[in-house]
Amino acid sequence: MPVITSGAKVLVTGANGFIAIWLIRTLLEQGYAVRGTVRSLERSSFLVDMFKSHDKFELVAVEDITRDDAFDESVKGVDAIIHAASPVTFDVDDPNELIEPAVNGTVGILKSAVKNGPDVRRIIVIASSASIVRESNGLAVLNERDWNDGAIERVEQLGRSASGLDKYRAAKTLAEKAAWAFYHECQSQLNWDLVVIHPPYVFEPTLAPISTPAELNLSIKVWYYGVVDPQTSDERLLESNKSWVDVRDLVLATAKSLVVPEAGGERMIVKAGSNVWQDWIDVANSLSPSPIPSHAPGTNNALPKGRPEGKHVKHTMELDSSKAQRILALQYRSMDETARDMLADFERRGW
Repeated sequence: MPVITSGAKVLVTGANGFIAIWLIRTLLEQGYAVRGTVRSLERSSFLVDMFKSHDKFELVAVEDITRDDAFDESVKGVDAIIHAASPVTFDVDDPNELIEPAVNGTVGILKSAVKNGPDVRRIIVIASSASIVRESNGLAVLNERDWNDGAIERVEQLGRSASGLDKYRAAKTLAEKAAWAFYHECQSQLNWDLVVIHPPYVFEPTLAPISTPAELNLSIKVWYYGVVDPQTSDERLLESNKSWVDVRDLVLATAKSLVVPEAGGERMIVKAGSNVWQDWIDVANSLSPSPIPSHAPGTNNALPKGRPEGKHVKHTMELDSSKAQRILALQYRSMDETARDMLADFERRGW
Protein backbone atom coordinates (compact mmCIF):
# COMPACT_ATOMS: atom_id res chain seq x y z
CA MET A 1 0.00 0.00 0.00
CA PRO A 2 1.19 3.58 -0.67
CA VAL A 3 2.41 5.47 2.37
CA ILE A 4 0.34 8.40 3.62
CA THR A 5 2.80 11.28 3.50
CA SER A 6 2.72 14.84 4.78
CA GLY A 7 0.12 16.94 2.98
CA ALA A 8 -2.45 14.14 2.86
CA LYS A 9 -5.80 14.50 4.62
CA VAL A 10 -6.42 12.32 7.68
CA LEU A 11 -9.76 11.75 9.38
CA VAL A 12 -9.53 11.44 13.18
CA THR A 13 -12.67 10.24 14.95
CA GLY A 14 -13.45 11.17 18.55
CA ALA A 15 -11.41 14.31 18.05
CA ASN A 16 -12.11 15.73 21.52
CA GLY A 17 -10.66 12.68 23.28
CA PHE A 18 -7.43 12.75 25.26
CA ILE A 19 -5.36 10.75 22.76
CA ALA A 20 -7.06 12.24 19.70
CA ILE A 21 -6.25 15.85 20.64
CA TRP A 22 -2.55 15.01 20.98
CA LEU A 23 -2.74 13.10 17.71
CA ILE A 24 -4.35 15.98 15.83
CA ARG A 25 -1.72 18.39 17.10
CA THR A 26 1.07 16.03 16.03
CA LEU A 27 -0.41 15.43 12.57
CA LEU A 28 -0.90 19.15 11.95
CA GLU A 29 2.68 19.86 13.04
CA GLN A 30 3.86 17.20 10.57
CA GLY A 31 2.03 18.93 7.71
CA TYR A 32 -1.08 16.76 7.38
CA ALA A 33 -4.56 18.16 6.86
CA VAL A 34 -6.91 16.86 9.56
CA ARG A 35 -10.65 16.44 9.68
CA GLY A 36 -11.91 15.61 13.16
CA THR A 37 -15.28 14.15 14.14
CA VAL A 38 -17.08 14.91 17.39
CA ARG A 39 -20.57 14.26 18.66
CA SER A 40 -21.29 17.95 19.28
CA LEU A 41 -19.65 20.90 17.53
CA GLU A 42 -20.84 23.22 20.28
CA ARG A 43 -19.28 21.22 23.12
CA SER A 44 -16.06 20.75 21.16
CA SER A 45 -15.62 24.31 19.93
CA PHE A 46 -12.43 24.60 22.00
CA LEU A 47 -10.72 22.48 19.34
CA VAL A 48 -11.34 25.14 16.70
CA ASP A 49 -9.71 27.72 18.94
CA MET A 50 -6.86 25.38 19.92
CA PHE A 51 -5.90 24.77 16.30
CA LYS A 52 -6.87 28.14 14.84
CA SER A 53 -3.31 28.75 13.64
CA HIS A 54 -3.63 25.73 11.33
CA ASP A 55 -5.64 26.27 8.15
CA LYS A 56 -5.70 22.53 7.47
CA PHE A 57 -7.98 21.59 10.38
CA GLU A 58 -11.73 21.12 10.15
CA LEU A 59 -14.30 19.75 12.57
CA VAL A 60 -17.49 17.88 11.65
CA ALA A 61 -20.30 16.40 13.73
CA VAL A 62 -21.08 12.67 13.89
CA GLU A 63 -23.75 12.54 16.55
CA ASP A 64 -24.29 8.78 16.77
CA ILE A 65 -21.42 6.48 15.78
CA THR A 66 -23.64 3.39 16.15
CA ARG A 67 -25.59 4.26 12.98
CA ASP A 68 -24.61 2.30 9.86
CA ASP A 69 -24.18 5.48 7.84
CA ALA A 70 -22.67 7.59 10.62
CA PHE A 71 -19.35 8.22 8.84
CA ASP A 72 -20.54 8.18 5.23
CA GLU A 73 -20.00 11.90 4.73
CA SER A 74 -16.93 12.40 6.89
CA VAL A 75 -14.81 9.79 5.03
CA LYS A 76 -15.19 11.57 1.69
CA GLY A 77 -11.97 13.05 0.36
CA VAL A 78 -9.62 11.69 3.02
CA ASP A 79 -6.47 9.65 2.39
CA ALA A 80 -6.36 7.88 5.75
CA ILE A 81 -8.53 7.31 8.80
CA ILE A 82 -7.52 7.04 12.44
CA HIS A 83 -10.42 5.72 14.47
CA ALA A 84 -10.15 6.77 18.12
CA ALA A 85 -13.83 7.20 19.00
CA SER A 86 -14.88 4.60 21.56
CA PRO A 87 -16.24 4.82 25.12
CA VAL A 88 -13.64 4.44 27.88
CA THR A 89 -15.29 3.74 31.23
CA PHE A 90 -15.74 0.90 33.69
CA ASP A 91 -18.90 2.43 35.13
CA VAL A 92 -21.75 0.90 33.14
CA ASP A 93 -24.63 -1.40 34.02
CA ASP A 94 -25.62 -2.94 30.70
CA PRO A 95 -22.53 -4.26 28.82
CA ASN A 96 -24.14 -3.21 25.54
CA GLU A 97 -23.66 0.42 26.55
CA LEU A 98 -20.00 -0.20 25.75
CA ILE A 99 -20.19 -3.04 23.23
CA GLU A 100 -22.59 -1.45 20.74
CA PRO A 101 -20.73 1.84 20.17
CA ALA A 102 -17.36 0.06 20.20
CA VAL A 103 -18.35 -2.60 17.65
CA ASN A 104 -20.76 -0.59 15.51
CA GLY A 105 -18.53 2.48 15.42
CA THR A 106 -15.47 0.50 14.37
CA VAL A 107 -17.16 -1.65 11.73
CA GLY A 108 -19.29 1.28 10.62
CA ILE A 109 -16.32 3.43 9.68
CA LEU A 110 -14.83 0.54 7.69
CA LYS A 111 -18.09 0.17 5.79
CA SER A 112 -18.26 3.90 5.15
CA ALA A 113 -14.72 3.82 3.78
CA VAL A 114 -15.77 1.11 1.33
CA LYS A 115 -18.84 3.04 0.18
CA ASN A 116 -17.66 6.65 0.21
CA GLY A 117 -13.89 6.70 0.65
CA PRO A 118 -12.28 5.88 -2.69
CA ASP A 119 -9.16 7.84 -1.73
CA VAL A 120 -8.60 6.03 1.58
CA ARG A 121 -5.38 3.99 1.59
CA ARG A 122 -4.91 3.12 5.26
CA ILE A 123 -7.16 2.85 8.32
CA ILE A 124 -5.64 2.82 11.80
CA VAL A 125 -7.71 1.79 14.81
CA ILE A 126 -6.43 2.90 18.21
CA ALA A 127 -7.59 -0.05 20.26
CA SER A 128 -6.29 -1.20 23.65
CA SER A 129 -4.18 -3.88 25.23
CA ALA A 130 -7.47 -4.75 26.95
CA SER A 131 -8.24 -6.96 23.95
CA ILE A 132 -4.98 -8.89 24.44
CA VAL A 133 -4.47 -9.29 28.19
CA ARG A 134 -5.80 -12.34 30.00
CA GLU A 135 -5.63 -13.95 33.42
CA SER A 136 -2.62 -16.17 34.11
CA ASN A 137 -1.52 -18.34 37.04
CA GLY A 138 2.13 -18.29 35.96
CA LEU A 139 4.32 -15.96 33.97
CA ALA A 140 2.68 -15.27 30.62
CA VAL A 141 4.31 -13.27 27.84
CA LEU A 142 1.50 -12.02 25.60
CA ASN A 143 1.80 -10.66 22.09
CA GLU A 144 -0.36 -9.78 19.09
CA ARG A 145 -1.41 -13.40 18.61
CA ASP A 146 -3.31 -13.33 21.93
CA TRP A 147 -6.95 -12.36 22.48
CA ASN A 148 -8.88 -11.61 25.65
CA ASP A 149 -11.60 -14.20 25.04
CA GLY A 150 -12.01 -14.68 28.79
CA ALA A 151 -13.58 -11.24 29.24
CA ILE A 152 -16.08 -11.98 26.46
CA GLU A 153 -17.03 -15.29 28.07
CA ARG A 154 -17.49 -13.76 31.51
CA VAL A 155 -19.69 -10.96 30.16
CA GLU A 156 -21.77 -13.49 28.20
CA GLN A 157 -22.24 -15.54 31.36
CA LEU A 158 -22.73 -12.75 33.91
CA GLY A 159 -24.25 -9.93 31.85
CA ARG A 160 -24.89 -6.90 34.03
CA SER A 161 -23.23 -8.66 36.99
CA ALA A 162 -19.87 -8.82 35.21
CA SER A 163 -17.18 -6.47 36.44
CA GLY A 164 -16.86 -3.06 34.82
CA LEU A 165 -13.34 -3.98 33.74
CA ASP A 166 -14.55 -7.13 31.98
CA LYS A 167 -17.32 -5.18 30.24
CA TYR A 168 -14.77 -2.70 28.91
CA ARG A 169 -12.32 -5.41 27.87
CA ALA A 170 -15.05 -7.44 26.18
CA ALA A 171 -16.17 -4.38 24.20
CA LYS A 172 -12.63 -3.65 22.99
CA THR A 173 -12.04 -7.29 22.07
CA LEU A 174 -15.33 -7.71 20.22
CA ALA A 175 -14.81 -4.46 18.32
CA GLU A 176 -11.37 -5.47 17.13
CA LYS A 177 -12.44 -9.00 16.21
CA ALA A 178 -15.29 -7.53 14.16
CA ALA A 179 -12.90 -5.14 12.40
CA TRP A 180 -10.49 -7.89 11.38
CA ALA A 181 -13.34 -10.16 10.30
CA PHE A 182 -14.68 -7.42 8.00
CA TYR A 183 -11.20 -6.64 6.69
CA HIS A 184 -10.29 -10.22 5.86
CA GLU A 185 -13.70 -10.95 4.31
CA CYS A 186 -13.52 -7.93 2.01
CA GLN A 187 -9.74 -7.54 1.61
CA SER A 188 -9.63 -8.37 -2.10
CA GLN A 189 -12.06 -5.51 -2.80
CA LEU A 190 -10.44 -2.85 -0.60
CA ASN A 191 -8.28 0.12 -1.57
CA TRP A 192 -6.94 0.33 1.98
CA ASP A 193 -5.22 -1.80 4.58
CA LEU A 194 -5.83 -1.98 8.33
CA VAL A 195 -3.53 -1.28 11.28
CA VAL A 196 -4.52 -1.74 14.93
CA ILE A 197 -2.50 -0.05 17.70
CA HIS A 198 -2.70 -1.45 21.24
CA PRO A 199 -1.67 0.92 24.03
CA PRO A 200 -1.98 0.06 27.75
CA TYR A 201 -2.48 2.88 30.27
CA VAL A 202 -1.73 6.17 28.51
CA PHE A 203 -0.28 9.04 30.55
CA GLU A 204 0.80 12.67 30.10
CA PRO A 205 -0.95 16.05 30.62
CA THR A 206 -4.32 16.50 29.01
CA LEU A 207 -4.73 19.25 26.41
CA ALA A 208 -8.47 19.59 27.02
CA PRO A 209 -9.72 22.67 28.92
CA ILE A 210 -10.75 21.08 32.20
CA SER A 211 -10.85 22.63 35.66
CA THR A 212 -10.89 19.72 38.14
CA PRO A 213 -9.18 16.33 38.44
CA ALA A 214 -12.59 14.67 38.31
CA GLU A 215 -12.82 15.71 34.65
CA LEU A 216 -9.63 13.87 33.68
CA ASN A 217 -9.80 10.89 31.38
CA LEU A 218 -9.73 7.48 33.06
CA SER A 219 -5.99 6.71 32.83
CA ILE A 220 -4.78 10.06 34.15
CA LYS A 221 -7.52 10.22 36.77
CA VAL A 222 -6.33 6.89 38.21
CA TRP A 223 -2.73 8.21 38.15
CA TYR A 224 -3.67 11.48 39.88
CA TYR A 225 -5.67 9.83 42.65
CA GLY A 226 -2.93 7.26 43.21
CA VAL A 227 0.14 9.49 43.08
CA VAL A 228 -0.93 13.03 44.04
CA ASP A 229 -4.22 12.94 45.97
CA PRO A 230 -4.31 9.44 47.45
CA GLN A 231 -7.68 7.79 47.02
CA THR A 232 -6.20 4.46 45.91
CA SER A 233 -6.03 1.72 48.54
CA ASP A 234 -2.62 0.44 49.63
CA GLU A 235 -3.48 -2.96 48.19
CA ARG A 236 -4.08 -1.52 44.74
CA LEU A 237 -0.71 0.23 44.81
CA LEU A 238 0.94 -3.19 44.56
CA GLU A 239 -1.29 -4.67 41.87
CA SER A 240 0.90 -6.32 39.27
CA ASN A 241 0.61 -6.55 35.48
CA LYS A 242 0.20 -2.86 34.67
CA SER A 243 1.84 -1.32 31.61
CA TRP A 244 2.06 2.25 30.37
CA VAL A 245 3.04 4.55 27.53
CA ASP A 246 3.43 8.31 27.23
CA VAL A 247 0.74 9.72 24.93
CA ARG A 248 3.38 11.66 22.98
CA ASP A 249 5.12 8.41 22.10
CA LEU A 250 1.81 6.74 21.27
CA VAL A 251 0.78 9.43 18.81
CA LEU A 252 4.22 9.43 17.18
CA ALA A 253 3.87 5.66 16.75
CA THR A 254 0.44 6.19 15.21
CA ALA A 255 1.75 8.87 12.86
CA LYS A 256 4.62 6.56 11.86
CA SER A 257 2.05 3.88 11.08
CA LEU A 258 0.77 6.14 8.31
CA VAL A 259 4.09 6.19 6.48
CA VAL A 260 5.61 2.76 7.11
CA PRO A 261 4.32 0.27 4.51
CA GLU A 262 5.15 -2.74 6.70
CA ALA A 263 2.61 -1.59 9.32
CA GLY A 264 -0.26 -2.58 7.02
CA GLY A 265 -2.27 -5.58 8.19
CA GLU A 266 -0.65 -5.63 11.64
CA ARG A 267 -1.70 -5.53 15.28
CA MET A 268 0.97 -3.75 17.32
CA ILE A 269 1.42 -3.34 21.06
CA VAL A 270 2.89 0.09 21.88
CA LYS A 271 4.15 0.34 25.47
CA ALA A 272 7.07 1.92 27.30
CA GLY A 273 7.26 -0.44 30.26
CA SER A 274 5.60 -2.34 33.07
CA ASN A 275 4.76 -0.99 36.51
CA VAL A 276 2.79 -1.12 39.70
CA TRP A 277 1.25 2.14 40.90
CA GLN A 278 3.83 2.31 43.69
CA ASP A 279 6.52 2.73 41.03
CA TRP A 280 4.99 6.05 40.01
CA ILE A 281 4.79 7.19 43.65
CA ASP A 282 8.49 6.40 44.09
CA VAL A 283 9.40 8.28 40.90
CA ALA A 284 7.27 11.30 41.84
CA ASN A 285 8.98 11.56 45.23
CA SER A 286 12.45 11.18 43.72
CA LEU A 287 12.25 14.12 41.31
CA SER A 288 14.43 17.06 42.27
CA PRO A 289 13.57 19.83 42.17
CA SER A 290 9.97 18.80 42.63
CA PRO A 291 7.77 19.78 39.68
CA ILE A 292 4.84 20.11 42.10
CA PRO A 293 6.09 22.25 45.02
CA SER A 294 2.58 22.75 46.38
CA HIS A 295 2.82 19.09 47.46
CA ALA A 296 6.29 19.34 48.97
CA PRO A 297 7.33 17.12 51.92
CA GLY A 298 6.20 18.48 55.26
CA THR A 299 3.10 20.18 53.87
CA ASN A 300 -0.46 19.04 54.41
CA ASN A 301 -0.61 18.13 50.72
CA ALA A 302 2.68 16.19 50.62
CA LEU A 303 2.85 13.48 47.99
CA PRO A 304 2.05 10.07 49.50
CA LYS A 305 4.83 7.58 50.18
CA GLY A 306 2.63 4.55 49.57
CA ARG A 307 4.23 1.15 50.10
CA PRO A 308 7.88 1.17 49.09
CA GLU A 309 7.96 -2.62 48.84
CA GLY A 310 6.34 -2.16 45.42
CA LYS A 311 9.70 -2.66 43.71
CA HIS A 312 9.62 -6.29 44.85
CA VAL A 313 6.32 -7.12 43.13
CA LYS A 314 6.65 -9.83 40.49
CA HIS A 315 4.57 -9.49 37.33
CA THR A 316 2.78 -12.61 36.07
CA MET A 317 1.97 -11.10 32.69
CA GLU A 318 4.19 -9.23 30.27
CA LEU A 319 3.19 -7.54 27.02
CA ASP A 320 5.71 -8.14 24.25
CA SER A 321 5.99 -4.94 22.21
CA SER A 322 8.88 -6.09 20.03
CA LYS A 323 6.80 -6.13 16.83
CA ALA A 324 6.04 -2.39 17.03
CA GLN A 325 9.67 -1.76 17.88
CA ARG A 326 10.82 -3.73 14.85
CA ILE A 327 8.37 -2.16 12.40
CA LEU A 328 8.26 1.42 13.66
CA ALA A 329 11.69 1.82 15.34
CA LEU A 330 10.17 3.56 18.37
CA GLN A 331 11.83 5.47 21.19
CA TYR A 332 10.05 5.87 24.52
CA ARG A 333 10.18 8.50 27.23
CA SER A 334 11.26 7.46 30.71
CA MET A 335 8.98 7.27 33.74
CA ASP A 336 10.89 10.23 35.17
CA GLU A 337 10.11 12.45 32.18
CA THR A 338 6.47 11.45 31.98
CA ALA A 339 5.92 11.88 35.74
CA ARG A 340 7.71 15.25 35.78
CA ASP A 341 5.58 16.65 32.97
CA MET A 342 2.34 15.39 34.49
CA LEU A 343 3.13 16.78 37.92
CA ALA A 344 4.16 20.13 36.43
CA ASP A 345 0.84 20.30 34.61
CA PHE A 346 -1.08 19.57 37.81
CA GLU A 347 0.88 22.32 39.55
CA ARG A 348 0.05 24.75 36.75
CA ARG A 349 -3.64 23.93 37.13
CA GLY A 350 -3.51 24.46 40.91
CA TRP A 351 -4.22 20.84 41.78
